[in-house]
Amino acid sequence: MDFVVTIFEQGLIYGILALGVYITYKILDFPDLTVDGSFPLGGAVTALLIIKGINPYLSLLAAFLAGALAGVCTGLIHVKGKVRDLLSGIIMMTALWTINLYIAGTSNVPLFSQDSIFKNDWIQGIMPEALQSYITLILALVLAAISKILLDLYLKTKSGYLLRAVGDNDVLVTSLAKDQGNVKIVGLAIANGLVALAGSAFCQEERVFEISMGTGAIVIGLASVIIGTSIFKKLTVMKATTAVLIGSVIYKACVAVAIRNFEPQAMKLITAVLFLVILIISMERRKKVKPDAGTQRHS
Repeated sequence: MDFVVTIFEQGLIYGILALGVYITYKILDFPDLTVDGSFPLGGAVTALLIIKGINPYLSLLAAFLAGALAGVCTGLIHVKGKVRDLLSGIIMMTALWTINLYIAGTSNVPLFSQDSIFKNDWIQGIMPEALQSYITLILALVLAAISKILLDLYLKTKSGYLLRAVGDNDVLVTSLAKDQGNVKIVGLAIANGLVALAGSAFCQEERVFEISMGTGAIVIGLASVIIGTSIFKKLTVMKATTAVLIGSVIYKACVAVAIRNFEPQAMKLITAVLFLVILIISMERRKKVKPDAGTQRHS
């Protein structure tokens, strides 16, 4: 039972990260590697604030703002500096490694004796005794649901529609007298804000900050997005953001099951192989769809 609960806890936390990757990968069509730096950035900011005695719930907002700032920097490098999208993310990801070290003060910050959003006197006081062991799962679900709902609401605004348009048809945005570069910067800010928020929650759930905690974050995010959007593609009643969250839980379940049958040091290899299999399957589906679509047009 604990095994299943842990899968859902981490799946939902990484689901918030996947929502950020969904914006860059699916909506903006922007290969943003900043994610590997903004995820631990959220953890570094959180560790710093919690050690200084700041309310852990406020650290979530601070982490989101720090991640949004990192996204803005990536956007400025790409839009104003005219640097290619992939290189912009790599540059920012590399810079964030050092920035995270400066913020946290060291590569490893234990938080075992500190209050977190999952463990503090207030939350334990209001939570019924029967649910005490599920506090982390409940709060992870609440945090993921709030992130999803706010993102859905944003995508329905004028700014949200422009964000979608930039990925599909940037000429349309220009024809509406809007600067597509600024729209991209806003999208990258929101995406990396969500990623850093996930990093903050993960840091508090694990009760430790590690400088390397963001390694492979982009792979987890992409895999979650691809799994969710591929499996639930035909379910038109389900929002893409919901599918992405479920995809994250499924992905973490697959990794957890694989790790139980292999040694812990094989985790990165398992992750890479699993991601490769997911990519191949999704590409095969696209190949099967395209010929059919062409036949229908000519008939």
